[in-house]
Amino acid sequence: MRIDVRGRNFEVTDELREAVAKRFARVRRQVSELATLDVELSEERNPAIADNQVAEATLRVKGNVLRAREASPDMVRSIRALANDIHRQVKRHREKRRSRWSARREKAARLRENEA
Repeated sequence: MRIDVRGRNFEVTDELREAVAKRFARVRRQVSELATLDVELSEERNPAIADNQVAEATLRVKGNVLRAREASPDMVRSIRALANDIHRQVKRHREKRRSRWSARREKAARLRENEA
């Protein structure tokens, strides 16, 4: 899985890049090597917004695009919540694909039984 980290109105440090790589390691094991993850880190400039550290992710996997957005007062906390959200979506996507595959296999077996 390829991970691209960008900053919008925000300087992305090596520590934040490492935090993203560390948090998304669990997701990396679950998806294909061809998947791409785009992470955009930004800071809201409005002083009225308490959760001004925003992290957004777009994960492109076979057949789907998974997106998430998290905000908190701390960027590392936003990244952690974002990784958990994407992991939950990947898990659900994999379960759906597996259930569809097994349903098709069972249907094909029933059709072969009826023909014989």
